[in-house]
Amino acid sequence: MSTTLPPAENPSPAEPALAEGTGTGLWKDAFRRLRRNPQAIAGAVIVGLFLLVAILAPLLAPYGGNDLPGRTEVTPTNIPGPGEIDEFPLGLDRFGGDLLSKLIWGAQASLMIGVISTAMGLAGGMLLGLLAGGFGGWVDSVIMRFVDILLSVPNLLLAVSIAAILGQGPYAVMIAIGVAQVPIFARLLRASMLSQRGSDYVLAAQTLGLSRSAITVSHVLPNSVGPVIVQATLTLATAVIDAAALSFLGLGGGLPQTAEWGRMLTYAQAELSGSPQLAFLPGACIAITALGFTLLGESLRESLDPKTRQK
Repeated sequence: MSTTLPPAENPSPAEPALAEGTGTGLWKDAFRRLRRNPQAIAGAVIVGLFLLVAILAPLLAPYGGNDLPGRTEVTPTNIPGPGEIDEFPLGLDRFGGDLLSKLIWGAQASLMIGVISTAMGLAGGMLLGLLAGGFGGWVDSVIMRFVDILLSVPNLLLAVSIAAILGQGPYAVMIAIGVAQVPIFARLLRASMLSQRGSDYVLAAQTLGLSRSAITVSHVLPNSVGPVIVQATLTLATAVIDAAALSFLGLGGGLPQTAEWGRMLTYAQAELSGSPQLAFLPGACIAITALGFTLLGESLRESLDPKTRQK
């Protein structure tokens, strides 16, 4: 007589874990891990607030970025600080501009420069990385030697040199920062594509008779962009800092009273002893924004890392 065993009422601890991971893709699993990571949540909150302030700057800022509503209140020996004038809760700067409004408009300027310059660097780097990783041979050698030359120059020094050649202005800053980021994305995409060449799906596609270009564009490239996207998130933090540095050095162009965090730091040097908030507040905005992008980017990198995904 055969005996039928009843189904187990208490599954083993390994079964829920197996069921949880069944059918989950790379990005879906990464998003699930991000939601459970306090570091990722903190970074997302900081970045979200930064984006919200930048987008809603026309609604949030009491005055325009170039407005000087308190210029009659400022004297060479007295710059009203926080709480001294009810109309200006954070005080005024040396030109008579509302400090709160300038911090809000500065978020928009930093967002525009950071996003556009990173997008330019990402596009140029991916193009070079795709050509080097896709063709190989002498094309790879020529492109990588060019990338090595760019990498031999420090990132900020290269950006300063390009901005000085192009002239002052926000567009020169964007191009300078973008060009300085190109070699980072190019090397990363090339390395990721080379690591995918020996994968089983590539061999299967070759067996089916697909051309090399079709395999590269349709299969290798989509599976290689993950690390590049993560690096782009991290590079946004660097772009915000570099934009402030170039503006601090006087390469950002614009009027002295124009709202931009780096330019605000430049003109706050003369008032450090009497009005330290003029340097502390924009510096804190730069540091917190860069911290948010760094926390989010590091968390995304860890969530996509195969070594940590199994933990």
